Amino acid sequence: MKSCGIIAEYNPFHKGHQYQIEEAKKKTSADVMIVVMSGNFLQRGEPAIVDKWKRAEMALASGADIVIELPVAFSVQPADYFAKGGVALLQEMRCDVLSFGTESGTAEEFQQFAADWLKNEEQIEAAFQQFKNNGGTYSEQMQQAAESVLSKHSLDLQLPNTILGLAYAKENSRYRHPMLLEPIQRLGAGYHEKQLQKTSFQSATAIRKQLLEQQISGQISNVDKQALKAAVPAKVFNILVDSQLVDWNAFWPFLKYQLIVQSEEQLRQTYQMNEGIEYRLKEFVTQAENFEHFVELVKTKRYTWVRLQRLFTYVLLQFTKDIADEALDGPKAIRVLGFSAAGQQYLSQTKKSVSIPIISRLHQKNKDLWEIDIQAGKIYQLATGEVTKEQDFHRLPLRKVEA
Repeated sequence: MKSCGIIAEYNPFHKGHQYQIEEAKKKTSADVMIVVMSGNFLQRGEPAIVDKWKRAEMALASGADIVIELPVAFSVQPADYFAKGGVALLQEMRCDVLSFGTESGTAEEFQQFAADWLKNEEQIEAAFQQFKNNGGTYSEQMQQAAESVLSKHSLDLQLPNTILGLAYAKENSRYRHPMLLEPIQRLGAGYHEKQLQKTSFQSATAIRKQLLEQQISGQISNVDKQALKAAVPAKVFNILVDSQLVDWNAFWPFLKYQLIVQSEEQLRQTYQMNEGIEYRLKEFVTQAENFEHFVELVKTKRYTWVRLQRLFTYVLLQFTKDIADEALDGPKAIRVLGFSAAGQQYLSQTKKSVSIPIISRLHQKNKDLWEIDIQAGKIYQLATGEVTKEQDFHRLPLRKVEA
């Protein structure tokens, strides 16, 4: 069975994601579409708008055959570590092709750029250190570093999906048997677009904003309702409107508690708590009116909104430097969230060749393989109020009901 893999967040799943799955399957002639999906906390340091099970259900209903959870140690990370975890899991699953959305670039361009980058990695890192404090964003600084070392290239490293695509290509190139690459051109609204546009391919940011505003106000205009319905598959829309939606504001009391009760010394043990930022957090936490106000008070040129959100997630999860050192070596298990009939067949075909355990059900004997994520799931539930059903223990993978 030929397999094609996608690394995703689906926060939430929308028609652009459905288009990517359909195009990737068509272009690669894949029998099975494997999605490695972030769990309850995401790359930009945000909680998912709905939990991993609901998002896995969305993916299965829209063309995915297997959904595997990306461990939180990798899911709340910049592009390189995010890619490391996702590519490692697809490699374990013996995936043939890696597909990703991008604003620009062909498979050949990504492969060549990745090869050039890896060949000159030390020089690029040295150049990056020179641009590090010039006031630009991370992506601007990395673009400058790459251009100062590498020959002319066509990839724009200031575009978010292109940055991720390059991270996937670099990580994939480190393997003895790299997957083929299949970039899919992104259509419609831009990644950072905050308002719904006149297109079926909306940004996840705009969809989240509209849904959260609707939840706060308790109502939605017919125009916005129709725009949302046009932006997501019908089953996804039904899941979203029936769910308790989550953002950082729901976790603000828990984060505030952690920052108040932990000493500066305790906070310094948190992963990525560097340069004395713990003193700034302690200073402003009791002055802030809400989460957004807190970020505005704390952020600096070096500590951007996204960097702070990741740091706050590590504080919330008590993800320490010692825990990170071990966790970031690589995924310890393959946690299956759901599958179709074809996906189940592929799992049966592949399970004897993987080098790490495949977990379809968490219990006392295998819980140590998933300890960090079990805790993350329990913390996520503090904000949802859905405490009657465990996020992890004794949950069986979802099974796609075939038409």
